[in-house]
Amino acid sequence: MLNFLPGFLVGLIATSLLILNILVWITPLMTLAFIKVLLPFTLVRKLLDPFLVGIAEMWISCNKGWMNLTQKVKWDVQGLGTLNPKGWYLVNSNHQSWVDILVLQYVLNRRIPLLKFFLKQELIRVPLMGMAWWALDFPFMKRYSKEYLDKHPEMKGKDIETTRKACEKFRLIPTSVMNFLEGTRFTETKHARQNSPYKHLLKPKAGGIAFAINAMGDQFDCLLNVTIVYPDGIPSFVDFLLGKMHKVTMRIEEVAIPEHFPKGDYTNDPAFREEFQNWVQTLWEEKDQQLELLKNGQSTEVQKTA
Repeated sequence: MLNFLPGFLVGLIATSLLILNILVWITPLMTLAFIKVLLPFTLVRKLLDPFLVGIAEMWISCNKGWMNLTQKVKWDVQGLGTLNPKGWYLVNSNHQSWVDILVLQYVLNRRIPLLKFFLKQELIRVPLMGMAWWALDFPFMKRYSKEYLDKHPEMKGKDIETTRKACEKFRLIPTSVMNFLEGTRFTETKHARQNSPYKHLLKPKAGGIAFAINAMGDQFDCLLNVTIVYPDGIPSFVDFLLGKMHKVTMRIEEVAIPEHFPKGDYTNDPAFREEFQNWVQTLWEEKDQQLELLKNGQSTEVQKTA
């Protein structure tokens, strides 16, 4: 534990180890990805994908190592008991900070298959990490404004097609598809602008997981509904590197996906769309209530939902 050091030293060490870890693993990752591009066959993908995932999991384990070295965090986690590292999961979580991603990876790495995040198209330009996400088949989504789509109607549905193509790749080996239903990080400003009906959450965007469920059919074992709370306040990424995050509370709940959902047509069937949105709204109402309890210091026991 190096957390006794001054914050700027903790931050310097943590940042250096973070960068070193990226440099160590990016070369073997990109080498295998290059082979996969040269030989774009399903058999080659099936052979190489487990090695790519193994590299990513080692990368995350090393991140966990430097986090343990430089941070002093109390972890309050419930709901890990029945998770399967060889299953298929659709994972959802509330979203407050970039730190959420490291926290999710810290807790879930090797307990479930590697988390594959839907990322904004612009993130592919992030040095080194953009290439790594591309190599691991993280789907990059390009969002279009309503005004743009009005002028370019041919672009309508492109994000849906991207989701479908990404999820088809996820069928080959056990995968956890990660989606932040809010679509962006929670802030009080965004909350007020949306006039959100939830106290601790932004409005959920159901379309993304609807398309993922449709594309994956009945392959998902369940939805993992994750709730994250930072009792000492939401940390920025810089706060985290400086060792200012002291406690994380996480609740993980397994939620069954209704059997008929994979066959539903979210785009063209208004009745199904309303049913799906109601299902998501119920999840969000329960999550908001759970957040209220956790933020007030009350523990919440997680039960497996039938």
